[in-house]
Amino acid sequence: MSSNDPAVTMTDENQAPEETASAKPEKAGTDWWGELKAIFWLILAVLAFHSFIAKPFYIPSESMMPVLLKGDRLVVTKYAYGWSWVSPSFHIVPPMEGRLFGSVPKRGDIVILTPPGQKSDYIKRVIGLPGDTLEMRDGQLFINGEAVRRERRPPAMFPIDENVPCRIDQWGDHKVVGPDGRAYCSQPIYRETLPNGRSYDTIDAGYSPVDDFSRLKVPADHIFVMGDNRDRSADSRVPLGEQGLGGPVPIENIGGRAEFITFSLDGTSSYLNPISWFTALRGGRAGTSLHPDESH
Repeated sequence: MSSNDPAVTMTDENQAPEETASAKPEKAGTDWWGELKAIFWLILAVLAFHSFIAKPFYIPSESMMPVLLKGDRLVVTKYAYGWSWVSPSFHIVPPMEGRLFGSVPKRGDIVILTPPGQKSDYIKRVIGLPGDTLEMRDGQLFINGEAVRRERRPPAMFPIDENVPCRIDQWGDHKVVGPDGRAYCSQPIYRETLPNGRSYDTIDAGYSPVDDFSRLKVPADHIFVMGDNRDRSADSRVPLGEQGLGGPVPIENIGGRAEFITFSLDGTSSYLNPISWFTALRGGRAGTSLHPDESH
C-alpha cells in the first residue's frame, strides 16, 4: 500500500492525539508523610538549638530591676557553663549530678537556674562561688570577710506602665512626675562592685528581713545568687518554702547565662491585636548587654 494512501494518513492522524494524551504525566498527590517528616526534623532542630545553644527568656517579675524589667525578652546561651539535666527544653531529663564540659560562672554573671526539686526557671546574679564565705548585715554584703563596695547613685526613673505599675509599698509611694510631664517610678540605686572588679546597680528601698543573713560558706560545686532588686527577690537568701532558692544552688542546676535584651514590652500587647505588638514596645532596651561592667 502506498504511503500516500488516504486510509493510512487518516489512521496516523487519528492515533496522534491518543499517543499525545497518554504521554502526559499524571499529577502527583501530596506526600503527607514526607511533609510530616520535614516538620518533625524542623521541630527537633529548634528544640536542639534551644537546649544546647541558646534560647529566648521572658522576665516575669521585678526581682532583677534595675537591670531587667518585667516584660524584657532576652537571649540566654546554654553552653556558657557546659550542659546538665536542666539544659534540655521543658526539663524533660530527670535531676542528676554533674555537668558535661562544665565550668564555674564568674561573680556578677546573670544566670538562669532551676530551684532544687522544681522545674521552673529563675534568673539571678551570681554573688558567691564555691568556698566563699558570705554574710549580709543591714543590706551590706560581705564576701570572705570583706565588705563589698557600695555607692549611692541618683535614683533610677522608670516610666510607669502595666509591667511597672509602681504600687505603694512599705517604703512609701515612689511615683513622681518627670520634667516631661510623664509619671515615673523612682527607685533608690546602689552600685555594688564585687572583689573581681565587676559592678552593677541594685535597688534597696529600705530595710527588709532579707537584708540580714548569718555567715555561711558556699559548698563545693554550688553558687550563691541574689536578685538586684534586693527587697523583692526570692533568691538564695529565701527558704524554698517561701518560693526562694533555699541557700546555695548546685552548679548543675544552672541552665545558662543571660547575654542581651532583644526587645521589651510594657504589658499592653494582645495576641488578638497585631497592632499592639508594636505599640507595646519599650524604646531603648533592645540590644542592651547583660554583662556587668568591669574595672581592672
